[in-house]
Amino acid sequence: MNEMRIATLRRERGWTQERLAETSGIAVRTVQRLESGKDASLETLSAIARALDVPVRDLFASEERADLDPGVRGLDERTAADQAARDRAVAGFWSLYAAIGIGFGIVTVVLLVLHVWSPLVFLAVGAYWVLGRLVGRVVVDVVLAPRLDRRYPLSRHDDGSSRAAG
Repeated sequence: MNEMRIATLRRERGWTQERLAETSGIAVRTVQRLESGKDASLETLSAIARALDVPVRDLFASEERADLDPGVRGLDERTAADQAARDRAVAGFWSLYAAIGIGFGIVTVVLLVLHVWSPLVFLAVGAYWVLGRLVGRVVVDVVLAPRLDRRYPLSRHDDGSSRAAG
């Protein structure tokens, strides 16, 4: 492997080895080993790159992409593909939530126009949007995220500030 720049990138952010380990989800001992020049798996390099918010290639001192192992060269592309697939899955969940809510709203208006329901049924529509949003966050965080972690291991779980969630 080429010389690593992990310690330099970490220090530029003012981070300790412990903070990098915590942010990347790896052991402190692994950070220490990497900073001392030991090799790492592609998954570990990807986790560190995500934590430092840099492409994997920036972890190496060599600026020449051709000098990097083919697995490392392709890791940034695979990471981007995994993240895009994960983002599409989460966006699909929220699109389904919105479609159900819109359908529920349309049915409610139609039933109100036909005088089948009372105007208080609009409370049910409001409750769907408010409570459904909260329940949806729980479903995404507790059910969907672990499955997406297994399916797309190079992707990152959004902690609640999802653009797709609106």
